[in-house]
Amino acid sequence: MLAAMPPTPPVAESRPGASDRDRGGASAAGREAASGPDRDRGDACPGALRLHRADDGALARVRLPGGLLTAAQALALADAAERLGDGRLELTSRGNVQLRGLAEDAGAELGALLRAAGLLPSETHERVRNVIASPLSGLDGLGSADVRAWARELDALLCASPPAAGLAGLFLFVLDDGRGDVASLDADVTLIATPGGGALLRLGRAATARRVAPGTAPAAALAAAEEFLTAVRAAGVKAWFVREAAQLLDPGAEPLPVFAGGAPELGPFGGGVVAGTRFGSVTAAQWRALAGACAGELRITPWRSVVLPGATAVGELAAAGLRLTPGSPWELATACTGAPGCAKSLADVRADAARALETAGVPGLPVHWSGCERRCGHPAGEWVDVLATGSDMYRVTNHRISARTTHDLTMEQMAQAVAEARRTN
Repeated sequence: MLAAMPPTPPVAESRPGASDRDRGGASAAGREAASGPDRDRGDACPGALRLHRADDGALARVRLPGGLLTAAQALALADAAERLGDGRLELTSRGNVQLRGLAEDAGAELGALLRAAGLLPSETHERVRNVIASPLSGLDGLGSADVRAWARELDALLCASPPAAGLAGLFLFVLDDGRGDVASLDADVTLIATPGGGALLRLGRAATARRVAPGTAPAAALAAAEEFLTAVRAAGVKAWFVREAAQLLDPGAEPLPVFAGGAPELGPFGGGVVAGTRFGSVTAAQWRALAGACAGELRITPWRSVVLPGATAVGELAAAGLRLTPGSPWELATACTGAPGCAKSLADVRADAARALETAGVPGLPVHWSGCERRCGHPAGEWVDVLATGSDMYRVTNHRISARTTHDLTMEQMAQAVAEARRTN
């Protein structure tokens, strides 16, 4: 459980397009007009009903607040992937699930399947239900609260709030049970549970927080999001994220705790099993193995692993090709979709990344392969950036450490450069 500390800068965080001036909040007395980017184009973030057209077919993103779903809902998603998509499911960095390879006219049938499974409680709010929660909450005796209840309450409040429908499709809520595992993620609104049922509420990247009374945490999170919408509307600013309008909001004066960060270790633990994936991509058969191994509930983590409460069938999960051993080169290794699924990608980055991890892979810092300059899905904090510059060429950069860059590397050189960069202390 986290202890309150004197005000210190939060763990370095990153989101595509962020700059140093975006970090931190502003005092109530010193608020100024927001200077965040003007959002002239519409929010094109995909959802379960608004499909995104990709090179490999349409893509649907199903929001799972808190990463929570029942075994029956998981099986429904596997059926949808096989019936309507390419037979695979993708886990995202917000604990959601994507289906790919859909026909352009699959939206109506997919919507009906999701409604029947209880995965589409609101058609008007389905894209704004981005809620990450501590994945081991209530299972291992750590933390100050079981934030699953917060996730469910916040989801209901979001869906019942007409203003909340105006949030961007990437606006993010994070619910940390007090252990500090998800509090360091780059969220717009973060709740950190405190002893006695209360919480600290952090806005964007503010260095301080607001104190929240016991029993009011989910309502306070929604109120903060609505406050953001009201503030940017009054200022005439087209901001999607809190960090773009930090000067308009009062961050509070409570000291923030130190954020421990970190994904749950793979393999068995006292309350079940944590199973890892390769780049968050699983087959329908692997998905069914996960659903069959749990005790009725699955929890998708922002690190693209799956927590299976009550599970014991480690052998069956390993036989299905899921990762159950900590400390492998695949730990904290991510990649964008790449070619052929994305037209903007200059390389099949997932295939190249897999070869690099298997030939010269070492565990260490997070590493992310990107097929283009957008760097979709890259992690926050310290990470190794591997950017495709051509079909067989890459550029490797240490972000937030030495900023040392190696240019135009071949596949073999890239693998060695990544291994060296991940070892950096």
